[in-house]
Parts: sequence; C-alpha cells; structure tokens
Amino acid sequence: MPEEGLQWLQRKELMSYEEMLHISALLVKMGIDKIRITGGEPFVRRDMMQFLSDLSKIQGLNEITITTNGVLTAPLVPELKKIGIKTVNLSLDTLDANRFFAITHRDEFANVMATLEQLLQYDIEVKINAVVMDGKNTQDIFPMVEMTKDLPVSVRFIEEMPFNGDGHVYSGLNWDYIRILDEIKSKYPQIQKLTDAPAATAYNYKVPGHKGNVGIIPAYSRTFCGTCNRIRITPEGVVKTCLYDGGVMNIKDLLRSGLPEQELQTKLLDALGSRHKDGWDAEHHRKNNAPAHESMATIGG
Repeated sequence: MPEEGLQWLQRKELMSYEEMLHISALLVKMGIDKIRITGGEPFVRRDMMQFLSDLSKIQGLNEITITTNGVLTAPLVPELKKIGIKTVNLSLDTLDANRFFAITHRDEFANVMATLEQLLQYDIEVKINAVVMDGKNTQDIFPMVEMTKDLPVSVRFIEEMPFNGDGHVYSGLNWDYIRILDEIKSKYPQIQKLTDAPAATAYNYKVPGHKGNVGIIPAYSRTFCGTCNRIRITPEGVVKTCLYDGGVMNIKDLLRSGLPEQELQTKLLDALGSRHKDGWDAEHHRKNNAPAHESMATIGG
C-alpha cells in the first residue's frame, strides 16, 4: 500500500456482491472448485462476512480461502471457522514492529499478530506470505524460518515483483528464489525438499523436527508458469490470466450488458484457452509493457 493511500473508485465501478456471486457460480459450473478472496484486507468491504457465507453455499465449490493483511481479521476468525474457511494466507513481511511500520506505513503490527494467534487457536491452516525486499527485511528470513519450529504454519518467502505503483521504482531482483534458499541453508543445512502439489507456485521445504514448513515462491523468476492454473478477477471485473498481463476481458461489463450466460461462458473459455505461455510473454504483450505502473494494492495480493 502506498504511503499516501489510494484513490478510491466509485462504487458503480466495482462488482457488486450479487455480480460476484453470479460470476462465481458460473465459474464453478464450468469446473472451478476453489475460490480465493484476496486483500490487502478483504474485510474493509462492508458485509464481507455475509458474502462469504453466501459464497460457501454454491454447490460444487469445495474450498474458499482468504488472503488478508490481518488488520481487521482477528475478531472475525470464529465466524470464519463456522463458515468453513480452512486456510488463510496472512501477509506478514517482518516480525519486527518497527520494520513493519517502515514497510507498511501503518501501526498495525499488534493487530496482525493477534490475527495469527486467533487463526492458530481455531485450527485454521495458516500460510504466511513474506515478500523478500533487499535492504528492508532480509534480516527476518531466519526468524521467520524459526517460527516453523513450534508453530504449524507455512512460511512462504516471495520474490519481489515490479508492481509498486506510479512513482515507486523497481530496482531489480537482488533476492531471487535461489539466493533465498541459499540463505536459509546457511543456517539450516539440514532443510529437506518436500513434494510440491500439482500446479503449486511454491517450492516447499521442511526443517527436520519443525512443526511447520517453508515455501519459496519465484514470483519474478516465474519458473512455475508452465503449470499455473490460476485466474484472477479484480474488483473492477478485469479478468487476468497472469499477474503480468494487463487484463484479457472485463466480465463485469459483459454481465451488465445483458450478455446471455452461454456467450459469457464462451468468452471466458476463449480467454482462458489463449493465455500467454508464461509470465514473461504476458509482460511482453502487455499494453505499455509497464507492470511497474500498477500496484499490488489495486490488483489484490
């Protein structure tokens, strides 16, 4: 999130809950069985809990997961458990309160840690997402790996991506997935490779004797692109088959135009069937070829 915040969109520019449910039901009908609601913090949007409850009732949807920065989540954890949320990705780039403030520009570290505590208390699987940023939080790599010793969490280190918004220059990748792994091995030489699930974006590892595990996501190196099966829909209804593309269609606009559902389904299949071969190709064909002018705060983490 930029320090100065964001320019908020008009409500009419965003998908309504009814439209989101309609699109979700259509996608499930087409074969998708897992949906993730992403943040930032999804719970800044009013009535999000009711939406999640309604979403959970779609027949054929097997899994709903959430990505959150944890700022508003802690009091909602018991209800999330009742709805059936089994996994939450928690964005946490540092375990130091001062570095947290320097990175996020917000004094919310205590609230995020309270969310982590609540999620563990209610036996919800936690994946901690930490973006490794040169000169900002590389000293947190060891402490975060150490978290997995006593806590059943998956700590996932993510390569920094060039989605920093206007005025925020991406200086290049100094910590790729190989360097991150080498750093971890320097203190935990006994770390072992785990078998990765099909279409996984993370390379997964475990330190023997630790309750949790470690993942490394090559988000900039993009070595997992050949097996990626994810699509993303932004709050404005833009369908992205890759984080690095500029959007392949606007499903909200098509829905509001009254397009028959069968034609909507055909357009979706055409878009998904013609996705770029990898993230490098998607970036190359992107309009203006400039992902740095887009912020993860607007894409959805």
